[in-house]
Amino acid sequence: MTGTVSRPQGGGGAGARAKAVARPQGQVIRLSPKQESSIANATSRLVIWSGAVRSGKTIASLLRWLMYVAAAPRRTGHLVIAGKTADTIARNVMDPLMDPTLTGPVARRIFYNRGAPTCNILGRRVEIISANDTRAEARLRGMTCSGAYVDEATLLPESFWDQLLARCSTPGAQIFATCNPDSPTHWLRKRFILRQHELDLRYFHFELTDNPALDPTYVENLKREYTGLWYRRFIRGEWVMAEGAIYDTWDPDRHVVDELPPMQKWLGVGIDYGTSNPFNALLAGVSVPDAQDQRRIYFTNEWRWDSREQRRQLTDAEYSKALGEWLRRIPNAYGPGTSGVAPDWMVVDPSAASFITQLHRDGFAPVMADNKVLDGIRTVASLISADLLRVHRSCAGWLGEIGGYGWDDKKVERGEDAPVKLDDHALDAGRYLLRTTQAAWQPMLEPVTDGYS
Repeated sequence: MTGTVSRPQGGGGAGARAKAVARPQGQVIRLSPKQESSIANATSRLVIWSGAVRSGKTIASLLRWLMYVAAAPRRTGHLVIAGKTADTIARNVMDPLMDPTLTGPVARRIFYNRGAPTCNILGRRVEIISANDTRAEARLRGMTCSGAYVDEATLLPESFWDQLLARCSTPGAQIFATCNPDSPTHWLRKRFILRQHELDLRYFHFELTDNPALDPTYVENLKREYTGLWYRRFIRGEWVMAEGAIYDTWDPDRHVVDELPPMQKWLGVGIDYGTSNPFNALLAGVSVPDAQDQRRIYFTNEWRWDSREQRRQLTDAEYSKALGEWLRRIPNAYGPGTSGVAPDWMVVDPSAASFITQLHRDGFAPVMADNKVLDGIRTVASLISADLLRVHRSCAGWLGEIGGYGWDDKKVERGEDAPVKLDDHALDAGRYLLRTTQAAWQPMLEPVTDGYS
């Protein structure tokens, strides 16, 4: 590597000491004492870094992986990088490794094409394996591995992890893994982390405060944005169980409005498709800055068709026509006396393939929603907690559902975080829209400074 990071002898030798990683033009990234200690003591067969977001655990684990690859003898075993998908591996592992601000001159000796099945690190061929479901375990069959790096280990199938353990069979082979905390009943915690003293395993727990390099303002903002379950997991790094209300900071007195401010941007419509279940469409806009130069997202209007109450199911064509008529009737969308709105996005339930086709035929430009449920819930929860999401009182479906929206106790007991799937159609529509369009609205919610957003 560079002269600033010492290398352990052999595949997992002790005494590694990392002080800083060289940046171009003489700048350095300083490692925290917690990062240094984890790198120096990552000598067991299994090494797991877990904890808060942005706490420094990933940087420490990647530097230790580079040391391992550089020092590993030229054995017959394969080196492996594993993660949930090829995209997450590229984003969480390969992009940082190839960033000279992190790895200095070493970045020039790492070669990878996004989506490729292999990469080259310091002259060593490394297999890239995604493990999105239980079938991924078969990709390891027949391999003999001398080392592995696992990204987001809690998201991988248990069978894949077990197969990887069996395949890392050469003398001195090590597995390095990172994860964010999950349910306390998760298999990784129960079978491995809680048994670290029985196994050849070293576990490092990180909290947000373990990364002194973070800007204090950013840290404080992050603490405000995460609440409840997410705060304990992603700020304090705790393995805690989901329980109670999902949107536990929702306050009708604060978040429900009777009057809407002018909208700077009509963000979009989120649609949860239903035939026997209710069909929900939810319109959202981003407001102009208020007196404190703060924009917010508002759910302004809702269209809902409950076939059970109406005693009639609509076809895709009828839904599409009704949706267009509803949008054309929105009053005062572009100022007093105007009628109709043309939102930037139309985000649709990904299971509604036939309806998406119908919308295209009728001249709309729908996109398929990002349906990562927990990520979407976390996005909505963060907006509510930061008072950046408000809802007009006319959105009766959304307001009627949020009070009863809670975690599924039976699934939580099995180690799975999941909401109760009952009376959540408008909530799903809002989640689809906000999660899918996050890149569009997030910059707008930053406070206005010197006339620029």
